[in-house]
Amino acid sequence: MHHSRLCALLIDCNTPDIDQAASFWAGALGRAVDAEHPGTRGNYCMLETPADEPIVQIQRVDHESRIHIDIETDDIPAEVARLEKLGASVVSRLERWVVMQAPTSQRFCVVRVQRPEFPKNATRWV
Repeated sequence: MHHSRLCALLIDCNTPDIDQAASFWAGALGRAVDAEHPGTRGNYCMLETPADEPIVQIQRVDHESRIHIDIETDDIPAEVARLEKLGASVVSRLERWVVMQAPTSQRFCVVRVQRPEFPKNATRWV
């Protein structure tokens, strides 16, 4: 048995200035940049997020700009296997997450638990 839920919306920005991109998205979404968040570092900027909403993170990337989701889980291998049965495929396995591709071509990530209230609002898979 494991749990999973939508964790985050990541706005991938192919830009040399991640702070400028974060400022734009903060203004567009009505959220402040959370400079004190541990996830704000290097190529990443976190926006302030209420505890009951998905995280919004701006990240600098080398590929095309796009938006992708993260699914958080307490068992990454079990969640990856479940998603593969639905038709997703593994693109790459990294140290702390797995990049997957849906059968409809969108990429997304399966990540370890990110928010302290987990598994609130998560689906329990048997």
